Amino acid sequence: MTDNSSNKMWGGRFAAGPDAIMEAINASIGFDKRMAAQDIAGSRAHAAMLAATGIITDNDAAAIREGLLTILSEIEGGTFEYSTSLEDIHMNVEARLKEVIGEPAGRLHTGRSRNDQVATDFKLWVRDQLDAFEGGLIALIQALLGQAEAGADWVMPGFTHLQTAQPVTWGHHMMAYVEMFGRDLSRVRDARARMNESPLGAAALAGTSFPIDRDMTAQALGFDRPAANSLDAVSDRDFALEFLSTASICAMHLSRFAEELVIWSSAQFRFVTLSDRFSTGSSIMPQKKNPDAAELIRAKVGRIFGANTALMMVMKGLPLAYSKDMQEDKEQVFDAADNLMLALAAMEGMVRDMTGNRTELAAAAGSGFSTATDLADWLVRVLGLPFRDAHHVTGALVGMAEQQGCDLPDLTLAQMQSVHDGISESVFDVLTVENSVNSRMSYGGTAPAQVRAQVARWQELLA
Repeated sequence: MTDNSSNKMWGGRFAAGPDAIMEAINASIGFDKRMAAQDIAGSRAHAAMLAATGIITDNDAAAIREGLLTILSEIEGGTFEYSTSLEDIHMNVEARLKEVIGEPAGRLHTGRSRNDQVATDFKLWVRDQLDAFEGGLIALIQALLGQAEAGADWVMPGFTHLQTAQPVTWGHHMMAYVEMFGRDLSRVRDARARMNESPLGAAALAGTSFPIDRDMTAQALGFDRPAANSLDAVSDRDFALEFLSTASICAMHLSRFAEELVIWSSAQFRFVTLSDRFSTGSSIMPQKKNPDAAELIRAKVGRIFGANTALMMVMKGLPLAYSKDMQEDKEQVFDAADNLMLALAAMEGMVRDMTGNRTELAAAAGSGFSTATDLADWLVRVLGLPFRDAHHVTGALVGMAEQQGCDLPDLTLAQMQSVHDGISESVFDVLTVENSVNSRMSYGGTAPAQVRAQVARWQELLA
């Protein structure tokens, strides 16, 4: 007879005792059922290979194939019943397969283990996410290119330390984010190429004595080749870490842009107007239009960074080969992938819908002595002053303008000549923001011609 009082230590939910706790901590079906399609694809490829190599009969392979398709239909139709006692998606599918086709189901697991099975399923799932990640990045880049092309010659302030630095163009600012997300795109493509090796056939950790054809299953599942070491194949989670690392860098870029949109859409800046589709109102202040989508994107980075750190911590102390710790690899990746794709889609929508307020941008572009560097460059180029001397003269003129309560172009020639008598009327040609941005013709500069060239380059790259 069991003394129920001994179960008090397990708490209310686990009053049934240690078995209930073990089932709860061991089961992964609550989250790894997301890999059902990948699991069935891997099993179909494995069964076809077993038949082709004579390990199982063609009749058994046909029964397995049809049974797996039936199960996939049940899962997609929402009628499949998952069991926690069966632990994971792999055992749930296998148990249901036995119910559907009987004895042949028991031959499916020949020459493989759950270790290589789960590694294969997870790789297939992450690979699908990388493909979706790539598509989301391309869509966002295209939206940014549209903004850059439309505003290639719009002037706005460029900032360092969030202080006015020099005039730039709206198009140039948009293209800065194209470059950032372009690097993310290259990382996604690199990661996909690097991870595209099949673990299937590595079995538990040592390979198998059955005469399997790993090249056949790798090809059937779209992998470039089978993984070359069975120990590494079942214990590698670099592909998941690289996905999370790439996602983290991209999320950081999204967050930087989101921060700018929050600032730019404020009443103090009014650089952009966000569409109603990506804004919300206030329950008490009728004038408010809040950039909630941008703020939520900015917050998503914490979850994605956290997932990256969590999986690093899971993997850092594991000896070869497989350990049950690795069951903790999926929930973080699933959550990060969901939030990344949501953030990418929201940012693309905001960029496509947002309106740059050209008048406000131009007004701000000329404030804060933004053409001071152009003045210093003119003193070097025209008067031959060493740059440090030109910097000193320009600083004195900025100080004079501050005292007068005006900007540099508002100083008279006489006032300028009181600081340096070599200054001539032509200096005023470089003190307009339009002339300033047009002069920045160095490769990668802010001149409208350079911006349009970069837009064209990216359009060609994406095409």
